[in-house]
Amino acid sequence: MKENEKVIMEKGIHTDFKENMTYGEYLQLDSLLSSQKRLSDHHDEMLFIVIHQASELWMKLILHELNAAIESIKQDKLQPAFKMLARVSKIQSQIIQSWDILATLTPSEYIEFRDSLGQASGFQSYQYPY
Repeated sequence: MKENEKVIMEKGIHTDFKENMTYGEYLQLDSLLSSQKRLSDHHDEMLFIVIHQASELWMKLILHELNAAIESIKQDKLQPAFKMLARVSKIQSQIIQSWDILATLTPSEYIEFRDSLGQASGFQSYQYPY
């Protein structure tokens, strides 16, 4: 195969990404995966950070879906709104389930790095109050 020839397995499926955006670029994984900055040397702080960052991302999606559902309802497009609201319910379930993972962090383990967080608190989230 020639170097500049694009490989097409099926219509629309490409395997040569040299000139195209990659998965990592699209999701900005370099930025996303480098944003977990522990303030202590405690191993479990990474769990704490990832759970909370993931929750913030889920909340962002909830707000996105709710705003779109409101617009759909205003336009009397109820079917898409129902789908968006069902999605919100599933996202909420996902957030609740993530707390099961966080529960593996014992209070005594949390206390070992809590002081390094200073005054930072989940109550300061811009998204949770909505």
